[in-house]
Amino acid sequence: MTAPTPQPTARPEPTDEPGSFAPAPADSAPRHHHRREREVVVPRTGSWPQQVARWTGRLLMAVAVWQLIALIIRPFARGFVDTVTSWLDVVGLPHPTPFSVVLTALIGSAVLRRQRAALWFIQIVWLLPVVLVVAGSAVLVAAGQAQEVDLTDEPVLFWLSGVGCLVAMAILFTARKAFTARLRAGAWWQAALVFLGGMVLSVVVTFLLLEIVPDSLDTLRDRFNWAVSVAAGTTPDVAPFLAEGSAPHWVRVVAGLISAVGLLLAIVVFLRGASRSAETDRDSELAVRRLLLTYPNDDSLAYFATRDDRHAVFSPNGEAAVSFRVVSDVALAAGDPIGDPQQWEEAINEFIATSRRYGWAPAVVGAGEHGARLYAEHGFSVSTLGDESVIDTRTFSLASPQLGAVRHAIARPRREGYTVKIARAEDIDPEDLADLIREADEWRHGDERGYSMSLSRFGDRRDPRALIVSAYDAHGALRGVLGFVPWARTGISLDVMRRSPEAVNGVTEFMVTSLATQGRGMGIEKISMNFAMLREVFASGEKVGASAWHRLVRRVLLAASRIWQMDSLYKSNQKYDPQWQARYICTIPGQTTHALWAYGQAEGFVPTAPRWLRRRERAASLEQGTGREELATAVLAQEAELRMPAVPPRKLTDQQRARYAKLDLLREAGMDPYPVGVPRTHRVGDVTESMIESGAVVSISGRIVRLRDLGGVIFAVLRERTHEVQVMVTADRPDSRPDLFSRVVDLADTISVTGEVTRSRTGELTVHASSWVMASKALTPPPDKYRGLQDADQRARLRHIDLALNKTPTHLLEGRSVAVWAMRQEFAKREYLEVETPILQAIHGGANARPFTTHINAYDMNLYLRIAPELFLKRLAVGGFERIFEIGRNFRNEGVDYKHNPEFTSLEAYQAYADYTVMRELTRELIIAAARAVHGRPIAIDPNDGSEVNLDVPWPVVTCHEAVSRAVGEEITPDTPIERVRELCEKHEIAFGIDHSHGSLVAELYDELVEDQTTFPTFYTDFPKETSPLTREHRVDPRLAERWDLVAFGSELGTAYSELINPVDQRDRFTRQSLLAAMGDPEAMEIDEEFLSALEFGLPPTGGLGLGVDRVYMFIVGATIRETLTFPFTKPQ
Repeated sequence: MTAPTPQPTARPEPTDEPGSFAPAPADSAPRHHHRREREVVVPRTGSWPQQVARWTGRLLMAVAVWQLIALIIRPFARGFVDTVTSWLDVVGLPHPTPFSVVLTALIGSAVLRRQRAALWFIQIVWLLPVVLVVAGSAVLVAAGQAQEVDLTDEPVLFWLSGVGCLVAMAILFTARKAFTARLRAGAWWQAALVFLGGMVLSVVVTFLLLEIVPDSLDTLRDRFNWAVSVAAGTTPDVAPFLAEGSAPHWVRVVAGLISAVGLLLAIVVFLRGASRSAETDRDSELAVRRLLLTYPNDDSLAYFATRDDRHAVFSPNGEAAVSFRVVSDVALAAGDPIGDPQQWEEAINEFIATSRRYGWAPAVVGAGEHGARLYAEHGFSVSTLGDESVIDTRTFSLASPQLGAVRHAIARPRREGYTVKIARAEDIDPEDLADLIREADEWRHGDERGYSMSLSRFGDRRDPRALIVSAYDAHGALRGVLGFVPWARTGISLDVMRRSPEAVNGVTEFMVTSLATQGRGMGIEKISMNFAMLREVFASGEKVGASAWHRLVRRVLLAASRIWQMDSLYKSNQKYDPQWQARYICTIPGQTTHALWAYGQAEGFVPTAPRWLRRRERAASLEQGTGREELATAVLAQEAELRMPAVPPRKLTDQQRARYAKLDLLREAGMDPYPVGVPRTHRVGDVTESMIESGAVVSISGRIVRLRDLGGVIFAVLRERTHEVQVMVTADRPDSRPDLFSRVVDLADTISVTGEVTRSRTGELTVHASSWVMASKALTPPPDKYRGLQDADQRARLRHIDLALNKTPTHLLEGRSVAVWAMRQEFAKREYLEVETPILQAIHGGANARPFTTHINAYDMNLYLRIAPELFLKRLAVGGFERIFEIGRNFRNEGVDYKHNPEFTSLEAYQAYADYTVMRELTRELIIAAARAVHGRPIAIDPNDGSEVNLDVPWPVVTCHEAVSRAVGEEITPDTPIERVRELCEKHEIAFGIDHSHGSLVAELYDELVEDQTTFPTFYTDFPKETSPLTREHRVDPRLAERWDLVAFGSELGTAYSELINPVDQRDRFTRQSLLAAMGDPEAMEIDEEFLSALEFGLPPTGGLGLGVDRVYMFIVGATIRETLTFPFTKPQ
């Protein structure tokens, strides 16, 4: 019988049977077959019938193996073999003979493939005769004729065999629903013909032998009757083929052997799985391609599902499929299922059910990790098949030490002037593509081989996204071709690799490396190369210290590689230093050998059966004629549609839909909702009371923040930044179009109004509109007009709305700009030069902090977003810039709270021949200038109660140890014993490590007890030296560093140093920091050799200053850091 081919259109349409699809008529299908097949219901995996069928098949395959072993060991262990055989008689299994070994294996395979004929064969041929014999014997014994029954040999086993066979028949009968595979159309008469052919051959051969060898068969009739008798397995002394005389025993053996082979072939033909068309129908291929484009996945073999000789079984909703080919009664899938991963299990269920329905053994080759796990959950046995090599173009570099052999290989093509072209098939001129295909075909020796990683239609119109890499010599002659099929969005998978016999060595490597290096610019990130079977075995066997077993297995595979090129494929891929991805083979237990044989046939490594023994397959009708062109046109049309990313429909609220509808109303009224320009003579803030008496006419533009429609009069309040003015629209001025205004204008719209400046009846300053136009229609409504944006996270996320509708954030943003401008002015007064230094840095340094990392493809190296500009600024100072500053962004991969943000603005300044005392005075003046610019006087706002704090007074200067002493209530100095400092830490519940030094413990006390308690701006100076790796030691006490921290309202605003200019001391401190980094401290600095080299050139005595601009401004205005940032970072929803 012929398996139906799915006939999906946009997606496969389910039939009455769950999970199946409307079958396409096949030439070999019987006329009545269509309806019967739709009625077949396959029991679910794991049910009682399926379990019985599975274990029955496994038992029969095990018995076949035992029978083979018994034939080998019987001459040496006859007693043991006879004992085991007598017990197998209990369930009616045949005695070990060459014929029974093959027969049992065939029946076991048919049972595993759920052939119903195999079930009835077991029941009728093996079990029923035993039951009848035992039952007849029981009747004779019951009738008192026990003497007629021969029970002298194992009577217990005789009766047990009857019971055992009866129980086995009952169990198999209850599991009959699992055996859904019907006989193939014509199986009866084809098997009969093969059997009769075998018998005729046996009779003819036997008769001819009797004519040659000596015998006592005198007449022609005797010889013919004797030949027929022995060929049929009977004796010549039984009618109707009586023969007088005899012949040598070996002639009888030859006749029996030929008849047995004929019988076995007849059984093979009888139990073959259903036949199927060798072509993939048009709609099924389109459905498979739709899944590939709609659900791109990580399986590089996915595109090979479109091979012309493969079929697809779809999940019930058509959103996933398993692609397979039937080879020697094995439904051989390759790779993972395609389509929606959520539907893969359903597709696998349908694949198994379809295989059961048509008597195929399901198997999968080249499955990935995810697919293999799913197949294992559905009862498949999973084994490693080998590894697929994948080149990642994002990390590929010819400069890599591992690619020495590749660099050597491509040297010659480069010297010879070879060039490489890379293009998609759709971008190549059809005539040029035809010439390329023709030349590549001429280089091929023999038939095209391959299945799981081969498309076998190089250059076909249906593959417009196929990538073709071609190599040309210095004269422009084609010398090599690589063909790749698409792999998801950003990958390609190798399909064809050919080279001209005249090409120089290394041309293939030249093409691969050119593709790997140029692919990044074409959006290609992954290149799937060849498959290396049993790679792990080769790799483990060649390791130093490999076990004897691994070395032995590797030698065996090396010997096999002379035929199947396994080792050469492994080495040809290994030289590119690829990523290896494991591939698996999934088979039904008991069918692994069958599946491997079919896999070898599909790949072209194992010869196929003679044509007369194979299923009848129709030749693909798409090879020629209009059918192929029509399919190609349909494929191209579908790809053009689906390759464009689908834009999901946007869900709109009722308010948004109403606003979208008003766009059409505006256009119908002749008004563009988004014009190029609008009338605007004045800003909203320029409209003043003084314009009323003069009757000034103005054109203003602003966003509507309040709107009242009183019928004949409409009032709207326009806001521009922090200024507002009322607009009035009345019916007595027709050009103002109040009806249109009422219908199309909403809150948050930006409009332009032209009119006279006047007062309303309540005396409010108003622009009486004579005309208006829409400047920008707001499609998103503002938040609730009474509550607004209450949530702080929402205000940060919807910053544009918060700024447009609320004055406070706008004032804060304007004030920040003013504060930064004021600080720049102070630097300008002191002749400082503003500079810019790199944000992308090869080494993170300048501060102790965890950096953000990124990767630069051009140089194939990791980079850091800077945590501080300090080291580059110091290199400028070495270069002779005596006074420099930079205001820029820094990035630290640390926590987020009311005073921390992952990216922030810092100010760093350096002045030659200054120290930390000079920088302290500069800092105070900078902050006072910024405060005066924001508030008009030198004040800061206390964030706790909103009170004003006068800054124009001296700021306290307190040493670190003095501040800690005040906090703990006793004097702490560098001379205080470390044990006492540890006791104070424990007393105040401050965690510390056993390796913490004296200075580190003091710093911990400072962080916990001093910083958070500080309100008025205070300079804390002279910190322990080990906490300041870039600061010079104190000029009086070498255990301290000349550094201060400015703290106010519990936050550190900045720090300054007398810079460390001694290169020897700096290298020593960097080395200690790098050791901490090596021990796992992510915040420790690395050794920056370029900076140390600059320092060795000579840095003059320098004072350095670092201020957090965000922190300074939040101190001035009494806000949190998120309120002072233009766009604070928010976690994506």
